Amino acid sequence: MNEPLLLPTAYLAPVPYYAALYRAGEASIEVHEHYVKQTFRNRCMIAGPDGPFPLSVPVVKPENPGIPVCQVRISDHGNWRHLHWRALQSAYGRTPFFEFYEDDFRPFFQPGWEYLADFNRQLLHTVCGLIGFRPRLGDTTAFRRVPDWPLPQGPERPYYQVFAPRHGFLPGLSIVDLLFNMGPESILYL
Repeated sequence: MNEPLLLPTAYLAPVPYYAALYRAGEASIEVHEHYVKQTFRNRCMIAGPDGPFPLSVPVVKPENPGIPVCQVRISDHGNWRHLHWRALQSAYGRTPFFEFYEDDFRPFFQPGWEYLADFNRQLLHTVCGLIGFRPRLGDTTAFRRVPDWPLPQGPERPYYQVFAPRHGFLPGLSIVDLLFNMGPESILYL
């Protein structure tokens, strides 16, 4: 029997992350690795009117530099929830499917999650459900080294993006870019 795909936790991960998960059908999310700053564990990239735009969930600075990602707390610093929600509305409000999914995403930008890994896990389940697949997901019970990410797979195939006439196709964006632009056809892309 094959081992489940091993993935790091990720904030609105890029499309290739979900493509790998869709193909595997089962994954273990590594939550015992040491938290790594400036990675997609708490960052994502969306497409804005001026090009790629990064979003970063602020975290409480760990007292111990070797803290496992499952113990990393989300910070309320800087009103980030409101800023992320406004950025998503601004970037995707005119996409074909934003209005169909906005009520599913709005609760994530209200207070309620203490830990980054829990927040990311619930987003992962929500996104998979909206796309229309239900992978078997679990957390690791002890540290396992995640292969280098992104997984090698070649260039990302283009899909419809609302800002493509202005910037061309932008690869490596968050899964919300695919979902808000392609809606129910997102699963066909994966």
